[in-house]
Amino acid sequence: MTPFAFTAAVLAFSIGAGLLGSLLGLGGGIILVPVLTLLLKVDIRYAVGASIISVIATSSGAAAAYVRDRMANLRVAMFLELATTAGALTGALLAGVVGGRGLYITFGAVMAYSAVAMMRKMGGGAQSAPPPDALADRLNLHGSYWDESLGREVEYRVCRPTTGLGLMYVAGTVSGLLGIGSGSLKVPAMDLAMRLPLKVSTATSNFMIGVTAAASAGVYFARGDIDPFIAGPVCVGVTLGAFAGSRYLSKIKSTWLRGLFVLVLLWVSFEMLRKGWRG
Repeated sequence: MTPFAFTAAVLAFSIGAGLLGSLLGLGGGIILVPVLTLLLKVDIRYAVGASIISVIATSSGAAAAYVRDRMANLRVAMFLELATTAGALTGALLAGVVGGRGLYITFGAVMAYSAVAMMRKMGGGAQSAPPPDALADRLNLHGSYWDESLGREVEYRVCRPTTGLGLMYVAGTVSGLLGIGSGSLKVPAMDLAMRLPLKVSTATSNFMIGVTAAASAGVYFARGDIDPFIAGPVCVGVTLGAFAGSRYLSKIKSTWLRGLFVLVLLWVSFEMLRKGWRG
């Protein structure tokens, strides 16, 4: 493949990754790392480095629109970032000692867990009202947003914020280790554990992932794992895709969004686990 063709392919895949990443709150890295490594034969460490940059670009391209539309819960995001930032630094340091095969297997296992969690939610029927939570009340974490697909204002209450804080440390560590923005864990954690609506979880995850990725990006720069010839077109493509995706989230039905989330995670999990076991 010529350099021009390689750059064009990276740009095209990055636009698609940014679009899906902004819709699902996954940061784009969940798509880019498998595409760069499995299809374009990029070394996984450079793929992860480019993905870290793409995560920052996704957040920049989508977060402003989600904040404007009141879909991102800023109080929840700032509360949870205390844990995700610390975890991102931990993961970035661990990435220097974990082998490539271990990264593939870890990546696939994380995706499989997320897919199973979201499938269970799809088949669970109507949920009971979230239990009262004194800490969430004290921090005023509850909120509301306008859902265009339903044509009404949706109010919600947050529960179990301390559980969410612990899960976010794990999510941040995964982000720094794998360069995926950790939305694959953040979205299920907010959706399942903290009982935020899926669209709010997605929008809040998009807002958070840029901060999490920025905390670990410096470590990747210092280690030489970021190739500008890969990261450049990735950054441009993901920003364009994320901006486009942010315009459609409020119009999409939550059930369709959850199904798409599960399908993407299952595909990525299968491909990365297969690559890891084969070595």
